[in-house]
Amino acid sequence: MGTQNFLWSFAKKYFTFGLIALTVSDRYASVVPIRGVSMSPTFNPHGSTLTGLTDDYVLVEKFCLDKYKFSQGDVVVFCSPSNHKENHIKRITALPGDWISSPYAHDALKVPEGHCWVEGDNFASSLDSRSFGPKLLTKSYRQIPLGLVQGRVTHIVWPPRRVGKVERRIPQDGLPF
Repeated sequence: MGTQNFLWSFAKKYFTFGLIALTVSDRYASVVPIRGVSMSPTFNPHGSTLTGLTDDYVLVEKFCLDKYKFSQGDVVVFCSPSNHKENHIKRITALPGDWISSPYAHDALKVPEGHCWVEGDNFASSLDSRSFGPKLLTKSYRQIPLGLVQGRVTHIVWPPRRVGKVERRIPQDGLPF
């Protein structure tokens, strides 16, 4: 009988802990791995991460999702517009109402309400607003719906030598007009 009580108590404690952890990660904050080099040197600055052993892990806060409180320069995690099973991490370079220009075009375009323009820090290796999302004004420029954003990255939490706050910055060669 003592073993049965111990097992029941053990199961209740871990089930309760699991529910609390799930609620916290769904509503408040979570830790996610960063794979790839599209945000290098901010994340994974040492190139290819084939093994996963050198991936950066980041803290993603979700309080910003209340009324979509974002700023230019925020790093966000969002669902891919083309495959909702994939998550991406990029930096917001333009918000609704901002104008965007491109070195490849001679016109400026306005980011529509409910969308944002995102770019990777590694311009040469980034699948970002230049590549996906709904088309704007029949041009190849594309935005991300704010509803796909899952949270804002605030800190690197792994590996220990890289622990620290993720700075909000706007790329010098970015597209905002």
